[in-house]
Amino acid sequence: MFDINEIMKQAQQAKGQALDSVKETTEKNEERINKIEAPNSEKSAAISFAEAEEQISVHTQRQVEILGQMLGPENMAQMAANGELLQKMVNDKAAEAASSAAGDLMEHLFGEDMGVLAAALEMLDMEDSDDEEELSFDLDLEKTLYVTLEEAMARLASMPEPEAVPYQKDDAKWECFGILLSGILSTLNSHHLDRMDVEEHIPVMEQKIVSLVRRSWGIDGRSDLLDMIRYLAQEGYILRYQLYSEASSPEELMDETMDEEDRASTSRAWRFAQRYKNQYAPGFMAGWDVGRAAMLTRWGCYLGWLTESEAVGILWDLSRKVTEELHSWREFAQSYLFGGLMWKLLCGDGSAGSYLGYLADAAADLLSGKAEQGNGQWRDCPWPAKRKIGFTL
Repeated sequence: MFDINEIMKQAQQAKGQALDSVKETTEKNEERINKIEAPNSEKSAAISFAEAEEQISVHTQRQVEILGQMLGPENMAQMAANGELLQKMVNDKAAEAASSAAGDLMEHLFGEDMGVLAAALEMLDMEDSDDEEELSFDLDLEKTLYVTLEEAMARLASMPEPEAVPYQKDDAKWECFGILLSGILSTLNSHHLDRMDVEEHIPVMEQKIVSLVRRSWGIDGRSDLLDMIRYLAQEGYILRYQLYSEASSPEELMDETMDEEDRASTSRAWRFAQRYKNQYAPGFMAGWDVGRAAMLTRWGCYLGWLTESEAVGILWDLSRKVTEELHSWREFAQSYLFGGLMWKLLCGDGSAGSYLGYLADAAADLLSGKAEQGNGQWRDCPWPAKRKIGFTL
């Protein structure tokens, strides 16, 4: 019989030898892989912390299945029984990292077996963590969130931005602009913003994103993706905010199938729309709808559900829509925060305050970040000035 405690001790010693060399790179890329944040589908409520943990579990299970294909059922059975083979893999990888030169570290960290190694490390290091305390909604919290929203929007309104410039219809800048419409979510997820692909094509990242799109949005392939993009482009929160603004009471928006929680969510969103309907027209929601549709388009292209030429065409259509309604990156960012709060109110997520803070920080980086830090992309790509004649379909 093997001694699991001794194996764990040896693994920790081997890993300790490599710690100083790989700690910074490992932490950076773990954060990049694990922090992907998804906007919610219009088909379902927000993902709870428990569901997020379940998503990670599903991803881990998939990596274990891949490991099983590589090792065969006999070795997997042994691993399931005692964990010996799994621990040996970790020991070997740690020893390799400890003995390799600095130039070889990226190969060890991002080799073809990264997905398997990530699954092994997740299985060894997984610990139960307490969910963050969820805030219960009441009228006081709603009022606090309104103040938070208005302060964040005022902060963005005060930021400098280059003057809008005319784009020709065939201007190459349109492609850059379309990609940058996904800027807020891309910044939060550390995605690329200088190309269509959101990430390098590393198996573990591909699996992470496909799991994200399927579980968070209910999208399971090309057809679902196109349906959702079409919904966001043609209806989305522009229509929802309009309906909630025009209703004389929240009861007009309810039906007999709604439970108590759904009715409470509808009432919160109705109060939100009533508060702001004289200040913001439904078209102001364009940034929230288009920003998420642009992100889905890029994710779909990355996963191979759309060709790059199809993605470019969709982003072109989204660009036309958003520039008809909004007039600057600052207004686009404000729209994204505005729609984000209505979504959180509908979802019953009391952490909306911190969520708005993350969105505002990402937008601020895009507007005024430093080039050497990989920020400031909105500043470097001015908003298209609205054409007098308009766009030709």
